[in-house]
Amino acid sequence: MKNKVVLVTGGGSGFGRATATGLAALGAKVVVGDLNLETAEETARLARVAGVEARAQKLDVTQEKSVQAFTEGALKAFGRIDGAFNNAGILGPLQEMAEVPLEDFERVMAVNVRGVWLCMQAQIRAMLRQAPPEGGHSIVNMASIAGLAASPMLPAYSASKHAVVGLTRSAARNYGRRGIRVNCVCPGPVETPLAEPLFEASGMREMMLARQSMAKFGTPGEVAALVLWLLSPAASLVTGTPMRVDAGALA
Repeated sequence: MKNKVVLVTGGGSGFGRATATGLAALGAKVVVGDLNLETAEETARLARVAGVEARAQKLDVTQEKSVQAFTEGALKAFGRIDGAFNNAGILGPLQEMAEVPLEDFERVMAVNVRGVWLCMQAQIRAMLRQAPPEGGHSIVNMASIAGLAASPMLPAYSASKHAVVGLTRSAARNYGRRGIRVNCVCPGPVETPLAEPLFEASGMREMMLARQSMAKFGTPGEVAALVLWLLSPAASLVTGTPMRVDAGALA
């Protein structure tokens, strides 16, 4: 990944930070976007410890102008985009479907689906103007095992992640012959700031742990390891694939 330029959305914490610092350790130049600029700047600082160039920029993935500015900022700074990890997302309310307010549903869909849509559009347009690097351009989207199976207490989140899987597969079919690979990762329960409400809900921690074949929860670094592989030339034959990293929860 040396000198490759990779965008990371939602890079201020959790999976985004673990991936950004992992990319830096592999020699990539990293552009970190997050709604919280302070946490994005801290991630960029941690990435620079590895001796690479890294920059942070405020990013609201629900807004087309913000996404365009983020993408153009990366191009202005580094001249190209080789890969992207579209990680920004929210969990939404922990409720049965009939109880979820419309505004909460629309917010989850705006961040998790529209955000991935807008980011992929901007990234693909930039990539199509460049010759593909070794292994091709690579986009990795953040999905979830909730995008592969029912998640009855997270209906809006589950719907949004099913949509991310669909967008990933469609983009892979659209652009595979033009040197762009598109995949998504589907983690099981991982203790991140995003998932705190889930782990804190009564009985949820025990129920989720009982579903794991390995009887453990993952870490952001374990998920980032899969993202790094998908972004790298080592995964040059992999596209259109939702890849589980879930301790066997769906086995």
